[in-house]
Amino acid sequence: MRIVLDTNVLVSGLLSPFGPPADIVRLVSAGSVTLCLDARILAEYDEVLARPRFGFDEDAIAALIDYLDFASETVAAEPLPARLPDQDDEPFLEVALTCKADGLVTGNLAHFPEHARAGVAVLSPTGFMDRYRSRAASGDA
Repeated sequence: MRIVLDTNVLVSGLLSPFGPPADIVRLVSAGSVTLCLDARILAEYDEVLARPRFGFDEDAIAALIDYLDFASETVAAEPLPARLPDQDDEPFLEVALTCKADGLVTGNLAHFPEHARAGVAVLSPTGFMDRYRSRAASGDA
């Protein structure tokens, strides 16, 4: 499966080892799902994870960003046909469209209105894990 991971899910998965966001981070780390991104998303991950309020170790952040840069599918995305309410969310949907992702996983479903999704499945972390487990049970993961 190929996914685009909104920054809020990555942060949640790193802050707590429990729950769907952490499960998704483990799937990405294990290579069980392919993370799709572009330079804008990688830069946002780096900037957000470096915020002092999260307390992440600088070297650990650098190692994670290097790993994601190496292990992910990097694309050059085209602009969306329709704008999103928050332009900062647009790279995530653009990448999902370009890489034909199985889903864009976000904790903010309202940031990706149905009319602007262009056919991309926008899933909550729980919704994604349900889909992943269903596919794994049927041998399609």
